[in-house]
Amino acid sequence: MIAVIDYDAGNLKSVEKALIFLGETPVITRDREELLAADKVILPGVGAFGDAMDRLHQYGLVDVIKEIVKKGIPFLGICLGLQLMFESSEESPGVEGLGLLPGKILKIPETPGMKVPHMGWNEIRGLKSGLFDGVVEGEMVYFVHSYCVPVGEYSIATCDYQIAFSAAIRKGNFWGCQFHPEKSAGVGEKIIENFLKM
Repeated sequence: MIAVIDYDAGNLKSVEKALIFLGETPVITRDREELLAADKVILPGVGAFGDAMDRLHQYGLVDVIKEIVKKGIPFLGICLGLQLMFESSEESPGVEGLGLLPGKILKIPETPGMKVPHMGWNEIRGLKSGLFDGVVEGEMVYFVHSYCVPVGEYSIATCDYQIAFSAAIRKGNFWGCQFHPEKSAGVGEKIIENFLKM
């Protein structure tokens, strides 16, 4: 069973549609037992870091997510879902993230002639991990974000927009994509398929 965590995230339906297109029957849930019984879990996300953490707390999902990770269930965070894995974000000072990874999410710097948010198609490079099996260096994927994860030891793909940042991360049984694989056409489908094989 593929479970998608329901905490009122903006891209919940598009993630569900992508999974159905790939032949899966995802369960959209915030039920602890269903989430802990899943074979794979996806944390979608669009919106503000602080609001998202408020909803995860409100629905009792913070401890459940930590249990999922501890149990070794493959876990994928998408866009804001990736950012929530970290300790904090410049977007919401004083708000604690899930703390599954050390570090702080940073705002993409404003540069003349370059718009923030970073919105649209961009190349991913430095691909590592089975998440990118069959994906060619320099493939284009779809981004919508104003904040990013610096390149570091958990980076498994990078992108350049004003600065180099992590397009994807991995630690143990969890992965995160700053881009939206569910909106990235055939490349995104391949990445989701790869995750489903983990």
